[in-house]
Amino acid sequence: MNITGNTVFIPGATSGIGLALALRLQAKGNTVVVGGRRAELLDRIAAEHGLGTVRIDTADPTSVREAAADVVARYPDLNVLVAMAGIMRVEDWRSPGFLTDAEEIVTTNLLGPIRLVAAFVEHLRSRPDATIVTVSSGLAFAPLKVTPTYNATKAAIHMLSESLRLQLEGTSVKVTELVPPAVRTSLLPGQEESAFAMPLDEFADEVIGLLEAQPDAQEILVDRVKFLWYSEARGDYGQVVAALNAADPHAAAR
Repeated sequence: MNITGNTVFIPGATSGIGLALALRLQAKGNTVVVGGRRAELLDRIAAEHGLGTVRIDTADPTSVREAAADVVARYPDLNVLVAMAGIMRVEDWRSPGFLTDAEEIVTTNLLGPIRLVAAFVEHLRSRPDATIVTVSSGLAFAPLKVTPTYNATKAAIHMLSESLRLQLEGTSVKVTELVPPAVRTSLLPGQEESAFAMPLDEFADEVIGLLEAQPDAQEILVDRVKFLWYSEARGDYGQVVAALNAADPHAAAR
């Protein structure tokens, strides 16, 4: 995607990576609309940063449809969708009680992006230059033991991205996969203070730099995630998995 001149919708951008990227894209000359569930938080973001806002719960299919209609009506030039919303929880499949968390993770992390793309793809195909940005994870390529369903949903997002790119070839819509490492956000308790995780501003700045330098990139890979992404190609997958799972599980979130 070009780094400027777009109208961008980022559901799941009221904090963390989503908000950091929204502000940087705004600074690059894009019209940016963020989505989230909490009206009071959206109002504060609009007042403080001048971003457009839309209330949306990506776990609710009706909310997704209604929000999509609202965004397209108010921002007909919309040409970039960033499917940012996601959750991560520690699970222990050796004990009862993990299923509720697992199902909620699948609903938010996998069904949410699928519903978003379904709601916006027709409109995006009508734009002369459009992009769908999916958000997977380094954990799609090397698993963190304590977050099995999160790992699985992000692996599915990776393959969904690959498949959508093939289906949309020859249209005006590109598919770009953003692959974060662990980043200092509130995705897991304690992660914001983690020495293992990448500082949020450093991550967001590197992502914007990569988008600017590689507008046609199919994947956006900051340097820190390449340790996970390329492990099988390098032939050290086993060592990478062992090293990842020797770290603090609250730090190794993405």
